[in-house]
Amino acid sequence: MRRSLGTALVVGTLLAAINHGGDIAAGAVTFGVLWKVALTYAVPFAVSLWATIGALRQRRPT
Repeated sequence: MRRSLGTALVVGTLLAAINHGGDIAAGAVTFGVLWKVALTYAVPFAVSLWATIGALRQRRPT
């Protein structure tokens, strides 16, 4: 969980700045923009968590 949160924080911040930085800087933050920013953080978190779970399952003896 901690690694996934860290990944989401770094990657999400970079993607939010790239994709929504103009709206944020202009003060044009609407509910739609906030929703997209939230998804910008959620996607890297989910991908990182999914990859970690997959890696742990492969290492576990059967």
